[in-house]
Amino acid sequence: MTARTAHLGMLLWAALVGLSFPAVGLMSELPPMLLTALRFAIACLGLWPLAHRAEGFGLTRRALPVYGLMGLCLAGFFGAMFWAAHHATALSMATLHVTVPLLAYGLGLGMRVERLAWRLPAILALGAAGALALAWAEALVRGGQVRFGEGEVVFFAGCFCSALYPVLSKWGLNAGRLPASAAVRTFWSLGLGGGLIGTLGVLVEPVSRLAAMAWSDAVLLIYLGVFSSALTFWLMQRATLVLTPGAITAYGYLVPFVSMLVLFLRAPQSLGWVWLPGSLMVLMAIALLLRHDTGGSKRDACASARTEAD
Repeated sequence: MTARTAHLGMLLWAALVGLSFPAVGLMSELPPMLLTALRFAIACLGLWPLAHRAEGFGLTRRALPVYGLMGLCLAGFFGAMFWAAHHATALSMATLHVTVPLLAYGLGLGMRVERLAWRLPAILALGAAGALALAWAEALVRGGQVRFGEGEVVFFAGCFCSALYPVLSKWGLNAGRLPASAAVRTFWSLGLGGGLIGTLGVLVEPVSRLAAMAWSDAVLLIYLGVFSSALTFWLMQRATLVLTPGAITAYGYLVPFVSMLVLFLRAPQSLGWVWLPGSLMVLMAIALLLRHDTGGSKRDACASARTEAD
């Protein structure tokens, strides 16, 4: 798989993640952590035909600790997000979430899966500025304010977990602890993460409220499980083979852009110039990221060809 193919897959990832938020908004008010555990279970069922036939499906002593940490990262992020949703503003959470790619880059440097250079951090900073501008534009349209309290602290811890997930995956691949199959890595990380989230949900949420789930909720849950969990995490794991954690998480900057487009379709009167600066910065960052990685791949290929010729 080439870097360009991986980037195209991550563009699809951003579209699917951005479209998942309106779908979640259509669901009834049900226990969020238990719903996420069910969503991950559905994702694992969807991945089973691909995963169980792939090489390296069985859990090994070398792979299990890495999968466990990856599952803990998923549980940490979603658990923090659900708790912070009742203790922090949406604008504060959106503002903090732009730190994920830069955190992933820093963690990647520490675990030696990123290269020390100025271009990628500069691109990530540009994307972060664009995402922040989109968050502020949404705040002006819908109203809201940024504040920092215990809810924000907990959500930032969740952002740290989100940034660590692709770093662990890349490190596991480079160390030979995880198999090459993206389906296998996605299956086990979602399975363990869903188990941890489900256990926490059983302890703190009213399980009986799931009985109020309507058939429309079930349809949306299946959609989210297959497309917004199984497919999105598979695309992320697939891109991990050729992209770095910082480049992968940078596509999170496109999610508010997709949400902005959905908002325009649902409420055309919200269209205004206030959205333009952030949109341009995000699109420029993604274009530079695509050029940066595909250019690097071509240079590496040329260098490899010259080495073989010598």
